[in-house]
Amino acid sequence: MLTRKQHQLLMFIHERTQSQGVSPSFDEMKDALQLKSKSGIHRLITGLEERGFLRRLPHRARALEILRLPENIEPVERARPGFAPRLVDVNEVDPPAPTAEIASAAIIGQMMNLPLYGRIAAGTPIEALRDETNTIEVPHSFVGTGEHYALEVEGDSMVEAGIHDGDHVIIQRCSDAVNGAIVVALVDRDEVTLKRLRRKGASIALEPANKNYETRIFGPDRVRVQGRLVGLLRKY
Repeated sequence: MLTRKQHQLLMFIHERTQSQGVSPSFDEMKDALQLKSKSGIHRLITGLEERGFLRRLPHRARALEILRLPENIEPVERARPGFAPRLVDVNEVDPPAPTAEIASAAIIGQMMNLPLYGRIAAGTPIEALRDETNTIEVPHSFVGTGEHYALEVEGDSMVEAGIHDGDHVIIQRCSDAVNGAIVVALVDRDEVTLKRLRRKGASIALEPANKNYETRIFGPDRVRVQGRLVGLLRKY
């Protein structure tokens, strides 16, 4: 599911590449979507990359390759597997359409309430944060089957994955996740962190999305997955 702006940008890049043989510049994309700055374009492209719709080609100017198009349009090629978080601009008027009925949450029109467990921070296991009195309203389509909860992000360790300080992440509770997924991980039973999960032999690496932070590697008995990232909410 793409946001309206992501869909507009993807189709603009596709149409310009088809007609001129080269992807548009960031200024052209900014003007086409009527955005005030190119930073918004960078965020939209990052979201499209993470969802497997396009990729940036290294060492080439204005090089964006369309990997696939939205449903009901012929795909360009099979998208690469990997985590594809759904991002919604909460200032948009129309939320994504609902996809499933969730009996465990209160559904209000196209929106629903999830428990908000506070800011994810070291030294606080998720179980200690459980507080059903605090909730956050999220688009119904963000939530699939199973139990979900929300957390407020603290810090900038995942900014290159489009996750910023103050964002709210939607987490599907689980005890395992595929290699490369962004997860809520409990380390040594007392530190909770949001990182990308990488398995390397018998070790588990928790990988940040910020070059200023180091990847941390642990034995398998030191890390417990408490959920995986399935959605992201941001206020501009």
